[in-house]
Amino acid sequence: MMLIGQYDSPFVRRVGIALRTYGLDFEHQPWSTFGDAERIAKFNPLRRVPTLVTDDRTVFTDSAAILAVVDDMVGPERAVLARNGEDGRHLLRLAAMAAGVADKAVSLLYERVLREAAFPLWVERCRLQIGETLDLLEAERQVRPTRYLFDDSLSHADVMLTTMIGFVSDPLAAEFDWDRWPALKAHAATCEALPAFKEIRQPYKLTMPGEN
Repeated sequence: MMLIGQYDSPFVRRVGIALRTYGLDFEHQPWSTFGDAERIAKFNPLRRVPTLVTDDRTVFTDSAAILAVVDDMVGPERAVLARNGEDGRHLLRLAAMAAGVADKAVSLLYERVLREAAFPLWVERCRLQIGETLDLLEAERQVRPTRYLFDDSLSHADVMLTTMIGFVSDPLAAEFDWDRWPALKAHAATCEALPAFKEIRQPYKLTMPGEN
């Protein structure tokens, strides 16, 4: 099995952490969507990461879809990051909110670094979307007394929340004041102390076409 993408992506990182948590062997190809686009295209014409190539050479993209496949591969007893019933529905809801923040953070970052002059209306819209969704997630975390979001065991939502926070607070450190979201900050610190998070980690670096 092969995972394509750099760990500075919150989406690649969430998949890598899940694979490591499940004890699955995989080859990691840390290819950039800019600097290594044509390498990625040989497996995924969308040139997107994460891309997962299974042992039978089937290619999956989109982190949520990949995790659904991985959970199915290991079976319900080993899929400890998944949840069922009401918790499962809330997991999907919270993970999607966190993933949406990460997606808007990518848009904001690209607007800042790829344009000669950022478009103010788009910047403010992204900042508003990110900030208000973090407010929602902060309120959710504050009312949950357990170590992680649902209980004392890690879930996919915990992983996505943490990888998103790591991304937003790295290349976009100057954009947001994290004192506004203390529960999220504490949650991320708890998760980042776990071995899989320490291993599956990379500081952000923008790689442009032609760079490696």
